[in-house]
Amino acid sequence: MTLWEKMKASPVLGGKEGIVGLAVLAAIIFVVLPLSVDIFRLNLIGKYLTYAFVAVGLVMLWGHGGILSLGQGIFFGLGGYAMAMFLKLEASDPESTKIQSTPGIPDFMDWNQLTALPWFWEPFKSLPFTLIAVLTIPAIFAYIIGYAMFKRRVGGVYFSIITQAIALILSILIVGQQGYTGGVNGMTDLRTMLGWDIRTDSAKYILYFVNGLLLFGAIFLSRYIMSSKFGMLLLAMRDKEERVRFSGYDVSNFKIFIFCLAAMMSAVGGAMFTLQVGFMSPSFVGIVPSIEMVIFCAVGGRASLIGAVYGTLLVNYGKTVFSETYPELWLFLMGGLFISVVMFFPDGLAGIWDKLATKYGWFKDKVAAKKPEVSTSEVEAQAVLTESSTTSAAVSTDAAAKTTARKKAAAKEMDLPSAIESNKMRGAEA
Repeated sequence: MTLWEKMKASPVLGGKEGIVGLAVLAAIIFVVLPLSVDIFRLNLIGKYLTYAFVAVGLVMLWGHGGILSLGQGIFFGLGGYAMAMFLKLEASDPESTKIQSTPGIPDFMDWNQLTALPWFWEPFKSLPFTLIAVLTIPAIFAYIIGYAMFKRRVGGVYFSIITQAIALILSILIVGQQGYTGGVNGMTDLRTMLGWDIRTDSAKYILYFVNGLLLFGAIFLSRYIMSSKFGMLLLAMRDKEERVRFSGYDVSNFKIFIFCLAAMMSAVGGAMFTLQVGFMSPSFVGIVPSIEMVIFCAVGGRASLIGAVYGTLLVNYGKTVFSETYPELWLFLMGGLFISVVMFFPDGLAGIWDKLATKYGWFKDKVAAKKPEVSTSEVEAQAVLTESSTTSAAVSTDAAAKTTARKKAAAKEMDLPSAIESNKMRGAEA
């Protein structure tokens, strides 16, 4: 088997279509955009790509797991704030803060009359601890939420509303604890990481490429999970949750795991956002950004990992262009874009791609007139329904035959006296 055949057979790469899709996306992110835009716009696109981490996680959580979370901004913000705490401590060394009443602590703490660094800030002086915290803190928080909800079989719209409420609570908490979090202004003036100035053009280029590589890592990890047995069970759980539960699987554990994984991906995006933009504020934690992140996924196609990235880029590019060109109308234009996608392209950009690929036969391995993705549970359901229909038909046929036999027997019994009388008359005549 050649290398190309092995690549096409890889479930992680997704066959010929998946390889082409990944190659095109990689070419756009790593070649076309860096060569065609200036550093300011490239850094802006890098910021868009940090949101794509959330969209990719939502593809697994919502598109494949059927769990709509309207609070992914929670985990995006937690990851961003964890990285911002490390950067803020490095920017608050005694030499840089010697004009403060208490040198060596962040400026917003000094403004709020704190005289010592809080105990929970101390570990964030270490970069390794910060990197671990970026992943573990959102995962622990997601585990607590998921365990409390899924173990009690809270799902659907109720789960969505609860995550929305938690996002609102967290944003209010961050604003209220100004002395510890920076309040409504957030954490600003983040300049260096281990002495490396992240504000220079060269640093912005490096961070952009690191961000792109991490995003592709998230896509490959998601594809690996989706192609495994767990991925098949996740699809089955989305469509026929009770059947999966009655088959002996603990559905709640599956939901908790995928919810935590999506939270960790969102947190990585938040940490990269802090590095590339240079600040973090509660405006990225609340309800509005969380809903926007769901829209990124919906526009790209909630069942497509690559489509989610394109959806994120398209929506954020539209926000930038509309707000710059039509500052008074851009919200209406964005609303019109979302409504148009929902009404005319319910499967998002990925659905448009599938239709074009099927129409023009770009990939031979694509099934003609491709229908929306059918999970194993749907196939099982169809098999059971077919079997049930066959059994019902057989039972009906058998019942009809028995009924006919009973009618014939009754008719014979009714005709028996007349037959006897007829025989007697024949005997008398003889």
